Amino acid sequence: MEEFVAFGGRTYALMFLLMLFSRGMDFLSTWVATPNMVLEGNPIAKKLGWKWGIAVNLALCFLFGFWPLPAMVISTTSLLVAARNFQSAWLMRTMGEQDYRDWYLARIQETRITLYLLCLAGNTLLTAAVGAGVIYFGENSLVIVAIGLGVVAYAGTVAFYTLLAVWRMRRAARREERLRARDVSPAELVKFEVPESPQSPGS
Repeated sequence: MEEFVAFGGRTYALMFLLMLFSRGMDFLSTWVATPNMVLEGNPIAKKLGWKWGIAVNLALCFLFGFWPLPAMVISTTSLLVAARNFQSAWLMRTMGEQDYRDWYLARIQETRITLYLLCLAGNTLLTAAVGAGVIYFGENSLVIVAIGLGVVAYAGTVAFYTLLAVWRMRRAARREERLRARDVSPAELVKFEVPESPQSPGS
């Protein structure tokens, strides 16, 4: 498969539709889980919001349609993220975004950080190992290598955004403890922003 393809050709159309479907599934799964983006773990996507997020992703679909390898990598990662979102989306929607976030953060705070990080490592490293195996044994096929890279990228994405959320949560908890130690009024504590859930969707 060529490194770049011509606009309007069969391969371009296939890559564009693949990107459109995979990014669309990512958006749909995020909307089902957190329509107000309370649980969105990607700070860039959260800042863009739905309107600008859709516009940016349509532009990415158009551009990466010219470049098959990263298009397949991004599509694989996006579909895996969407699948992860759908796994808990029903619970997030049923409990409500804020209640789910509070419940999940409470469970995290009750868990030893070493145990949590060990389980996160098991989740992401084993997933990445599958992707690495696909890359190794599919070295003669660009499509298979791209899928393997997408699996590895997915594992990295989950690890990165989960660690980012945990770090923000622990930093916020320490800040709240300092405010309470200084006898800050309840009105000031209300301003304290609780970070998103480490298991939040990412677009």
